[in-house]
Amino acid sequence: MKAETRGIIRLKCSVKNYDWGKIGKESGVARLYGENSGEETQDDKPYAEFWMGTHDSGPSYTVSMGHKENGVLRNGNGGLKKENDDNRSNHYGLVSLKDWIEQNPSVLGDKVLEKWGLNLPFLFKVLSVAKALSIQAHPDRDLAAALHEQQPDVYKDGNHKPEMALALTEFGALCGFISLEELKDVVQNVPEIVEVVGGARTAQVLHIDQEEAKEVLSSIFTELMLASKVMISEVISKMITRLNAKREVRELTDKEKLVLQLEKQYPADVGIIAAFLFNYVKLNPGEALYIGANEPHAYVYGECVECMATSDNVVRAGLTPKYRDVRTLCSMLTYKQGLPEMLPGVALNSYTVKYLPPSDEFEVDRCILPQGTSAVFPAVPGPSIFVVLVGEGTMCTLSSEELVSQGDVLFIPANTEITVATTLGLNLYRAGVNSRFFEEYDNCLLKSAAEK
Repeated sequence: MKAETRGIIRLKCSVKNYDWGKIGKESGVARLYGENSGEETQDDKPYAEFWMGTHDSGPSYTVSMGHKENGVLRNGNGGLKKENDDNRSNHYGLVSLKDWIEQNPSVLGDKVLEKWGLNLPFLFKVLSVAKALSIQAHPDRDLAAALHEQQPDVYKDGNHKPEMALALTEFGALCGFISLEELKDVVQNVPEIVEVVGGARTAQVLHIDQEEAKEVLSSIFTELMLASKVMISEVISKMITRLNAKREVRELTDKEKLVLQLEKQYPADVGIIAAFLFNYVKLNPGEALYIGANEPHAYVYGECVECMATSDNVVRAGLTPKYRDVRTLCSMLTYKQGLPEMLPGVALNSYTVKYLPPSDEFEVDRCILPQGTSAVFPAVPGPSIFVVLVGEGTMCTLSSEELVSQGDVLFIPANTEITVATTLGLNLYRAGVNSRFFEEYDNCLLKSAAEK
């Protein structure tokens, strides 16, 4: 028997309590999860990630018995109850979004079905970062498939994981390797790196050009990451003493301040020294960062909306108590140098900005509606997930109208136009399949038809 295919499907979503998450009420993730699930959050517990999608590691569930109509919430018997009596954790008959899509494949749209089958191609998240995440990279498709086959308990799926982080607050990240000029400065001013990898190797940096930089950088980074724990502990102690002395005579750089912060979070960890080799970027709210396959990164602080291909594959090598696969990480990196790719966003109307990464699987819209305004999200050939971060309002299709407020997550089938309106103000974000994918799909069809 097919599940109900009403235009707007409410979702109950999953939370991750990783150690690096913000604690209790300080966490935007905790607030979202509490509103979304109806469950009480704990003041002393970290709330790191709020997952919206179909991945088995953090599935979402359809809430078929709790949709709002005309200001009230319908219960499981078809009767009405007041919205403030809502406790979504008590809904029965929950079906995972993954299973519901398999029962109703048309909600993905023909083009998405042809490309990705019954899989929702994107995974949507909100992150609350109190301390640095691991130094990590995400494998490309071929490596992901190999790692999943070799270690399925560590690498949970065979998919790649390009991702985009869109800042909600000021958001800090280490991402990609510094330029050759900056690397030359590091080997001259960070003696601890020279001590670990040797003077001969670091001296090479001063006499190479860009064509030779990749091989030398790879050698330095690999030597550093594979150094013994005893050596790393000793040089970090020296480095902290040196930086504290420097602080007495001059203002430390942002990178030096970050290194002191990382040492407090992860004492004696090789990632503290490795941070000198990465770009340190700070995003303002509304700015987005794209991270492709095999690029090193570590989020440092702040809150963001994150979207990616549906995968949970992470190869870690530092700043973490979790499993480290150092040799894999060092061998998989591109060692591309320079600043990471920033996505400026394209204004769709007065209130909505679209962020288009170079990845078919996903895009994100940011919509901030002031009091008494509305916006239309045109029908698109693929599915969407909306999350309401702030405020309240209504979401309408041709056949239904839903009251929405903070913590609501809604699945919208393909080819469904959505009108969003608010009397008090509303901040929401939408994830969907990349618009360029549909444009290229249609162009291919037109070209094929023309050639016949």
